Amino acid sequence: MDWGLQNRIARFVKPITGHTVMLAADHGYFMGPTRRLENPRATLEPLLPFADAVAVTRGVLRRSIPATSDVPVVLRVSGGVTVLKEDLSDEAITTSMEEALRLNVAAVALSVFVGAPHEHQSLVSLAELVDEGEAMGMPVMAITAVGKELEKRDARYLSLACRVSAELGAHLVKTYYCENFEKVVEGCPVPLVVAGGPKLDSDRAVLDLCEGAMVKGAIGVDMGRNIWQSDHPVAMLQAIRAIVHEKATAREALQMLEPGRKPSAARSAPA
Repeated sequence: MDWGLQNRIARFVKPITGHTVMLAADHGYFMGPTRRLENPRATLEPLLPFADAVAVTRGVLRRSIPATSDVPVVLRVSGGVTVLKEDLSDEAITTSMEEALRLNVAAVALSVFVGAPHEHQSLVSLAELVDEGEAMGMPVMAITAVGKELEKRDARYLSLACRVSAELGAHLVKTYYCENFEKVVEGCPVPLVVAGGPKLDSDRAVLDLCEGAMVKGAIGVDMGRNIWQSDHPVAMLQAIRAIVHEKATAREALQMLEPGRKPSAARSAPA
């Protein structure tokens, strides 16, 4: 792996732990003004100091994240369809690799739709993006099992989607947690990051998901709605960090969400 590519990954996969807590905030590219992300700058500002990376589009990056921020950016580069369309898999590359380099991001990300009508289109886009990324030292993260594919979250399907993404050259894969998740990890030769998905029904459910994912082999999580739609988003993000970087249990991390608990002024894991 090229030095520049390794260096970019090391910006957000912390070398001391080998783990990462990514803050997903790219929902607007197909969902519009998502609840509690209507004003991205206001939502993200208090959270950025506690995230290892933030995932956004170029529009939100330019308008909502200060250029003085030292938080690594994972840039969403696929799109072209909205929730108004029945087939969410009809995506294409919407941001060039040259743009990603100009924006000095740490990685680029796109969705792949295994088993969907536009499976071929999304997988070819991944392969082409990897070619460009390898040439320019830019890591590529494939995001699997998105849209209506959420109904297919079993180990057999996720193993297929993650392995295909790795075979096409993705440097990391973002996927979902499921029963027998260790089988998904075993079948994927590149690191896996677990998504949070739609807002879960309790704080404990979010933390249980994080603990389960880490115990079974994920290198981290990439969560959005389960953090910034929380009633205590900073504390939730810190609780997740405790699980990912400090091997806290979900029960231990839940104590960080106690009413009146003040957030720490610094990140809980070394930068």
